[in-house]
Amino acid sequence: MSQPVSILSLATATPAHVLEQEQALATARELIGGQFADFDRLAPVYDNAGIARRQLAMPLDWYRSERSFEERSAAYLDVALALFVEVAGRALDLAGIDAAGVDTIVTVSSTGIATPSLEARAMAHLPFRTDVRRVPVFGLGCAGGTTGMALAAQLAAARPGSTVLFVTVELCSLALRTNRADKADLISTALFGDGAAACVLRTGENGFAAITGSAEKTWNDTLDIMGWRAEPTGLGVVLNRAIPGFVRREMREAMTAMLGANGLSLGDIDRFICHPGGAKVVDAIEDALDLPPGSLAHERGVLHDHGNMSAPTVLFVLDRYRAEGVPPRSVMSALGPGFTASTLILERLS
Repeated sequence: MSQPVSILSLATATPAHVLEQEQALATARELIGGQFADFDRLAPVYDNAGIARRQLAMPLDWYRSERSFEERSAAYLDVALALFVEVAGRALDLAGIDAAGVDTIVTVSSTGIATPSLEARAMAHLPFRTDVRRVPVFGLGCAGGTTGMALAAQLAAARPGSTVLFVTVELCSLALRTNRADKADLISTALFGDGAAACVLRTGENGFAAITGSAEKTWNDTLDIMGWRAEPTGLGVVLNRAIPGFVRREMREAMTAMLGANGLSLGDIDRFICHPGGAKVVDAIEDALDLPPGSLAHERGVLHDHGNMSAPTVLFVLDRYRAEGVPPRSVMSALGPGFTASTLILERLS
């Protein structure tokens, strides 16, 4: 990156509908349990997920009926736009910047389709300039919080002094299938929630951290690990149970290479700030990077309180580190469809 880009602010938001994990298990048993001869054997995934509660885009009764693609899309547009406006407005207020001062908006979302995209729709609610540059990004999945932030930082660095607003919104719960669920659906009902996050970025400004580098690693022949499958009623989840084992085998070498591309080594990093894809994935990351067991405490805390919200989740983790003071040098990382690892180098600002 040609020059450091400061993170001036960070805001997070979740929908109002709270689902306790015990209620999630009971509802899954009611709605899809009959499709699994061994549901009782699989049910401990809810206890082992490390999640106490999640927030959902819609009231629980909405999910009791099989929904059409049109109904899912309408819910996505309504709730995602409301979260976008809320979290973007809060991030701008925290940065002390008016919406009219934003030069570029990067929007990351992979759980619904919006054309016109969310930031264009938000212009009716926030007074962005009519010449604001819009960059909507689809398909990054859980890696979107890190990869999207890297893209926003690169755009800020390319136009020094310009203000870039990065927003990510994901409504994973809208993908629930009740008519022909498979094991990936069962796991997703135990794991995924909904949320949003936003940051304001600019060069040459004080903030709580500077982005000084980024890198990605995409493995060949891994398209079946994570993603979406297009179906008549919407997007069906693709989620491979082999992810924790893959992370244990591959993450250390990948992280070493990504840090090396930025002139750093594992020993140069004070803290890894990771997307908590699930409890077993967090354990696998600690093993792969030789971190003390339990050291990714904020990751587990976010998972406990919100579940896996896909792209925004790592920014919820970063916000907890921000609240207590970010370490001198940290790496924000996430894994997503591709199969891809994405990293950002963060340096603390005084």
